[in-house]
Order: sequence, then C-alpha cells, then structure tokens
Amino acid sequence: MAKTLVSMKVNGKLVENAVEPRQLLIHYLREDLNLTGAHIGCETGHCGACTVDIDGQSVKSCTCLTVQCESSEILTVEGLANKGVLHAVQEGFYKEHGLQCGYCTPGMLVRAYRLLQENPHPTEEEIRAGISGNLCRCTGYQNIVKAVQYAAHKLQETAAAVA
Repeated sequence: MAKTLVSMKVNGKLVENAVEPRQLLIHYLREDLNLTGAHIGCETGHCGACTVDIDGQSVKSCTCLTVQCESSEILTVEGLANKGVLHAVQEGFYKEHGLQCGYCTPGMLVRAYRLLQENPHPTEEEIRAGISGNLCRCTGYQNIVKAVQYAAHKLQETAAAVA
C-alpha cells in the first residue's frame, strides 16, 4: 500500500513521516514516535485510555487516522509537563491519589487538561460530566474528581499571581 506523507506538531515539535493511510493515530504515536503514554485500551473509543488533545479538542486516538491529523497540533500526556515541572493536573493526580493501576491515567490527564481549558472553574458535577468519556475501573472516580479540583485551584492561583 502506498504511504502518505503527514506533517503535524506533536507536543510542540514538528514531525513528518510517511504513513499508511489506514494507520490509527494511537499506533503512530506509540510505534512511530515512541510516545507510549497514551494506552491502547478498548480500540472502540469507549474507554478513553488513548485520549490526546488535537487542535484544542479531546480525541480518542484509536478512532482517528493519522492522515486526518495533517497540519494538526497534538498534545499527548508526555507534553503536559514543562521542562520537568509537572502540569497542575499531573500534580493533582499525584497529590490527591487520583490513580490506582494507572492504565486510564494518561487519557484522564489529557482530558482533565482540556476540561480545565474549557471550564477553569468546574463544579464537581461538571468535572464528572467532563471526564465521563474516560473509564476508570479501579478508583471509583472520587480521587480523580479531587485531583481535577486541585488542578483547577492551582491554575487559578497561578493565573492570579501572574495578573
């Protein structure tokens, strides 16, 4: 099968590769770019373990072809930290024990990041609705909600300090 050249920014870095037109984005990220943070879970779009941010939207990368991402900006869990400093959502998951086995965590972190970009002051109900497309089979979600609340508070403090 003929390959197609794709170009996109992944975690702020321009990447170009020839890919098969049928290659899923999750496989491109994991196998071609060696970004293994996003997990392959259900491969049907139900679990959210493969969630990444594409052009400002949460997308389950097992439902997206790599060629569809031509000229896109993609953020994976590896791109959340800045020069070794955890992003507020990562810190929140750490401080509030928002993970157990960790399988859902990368997708949950990226979804929480986008949720807080869309709604910097979410209520508990809005957080639960916002992460409802990402399944966790271990935690019962309470500490995940606390982690997102922690991150929201920290981001608000940071914004206030800058202002």
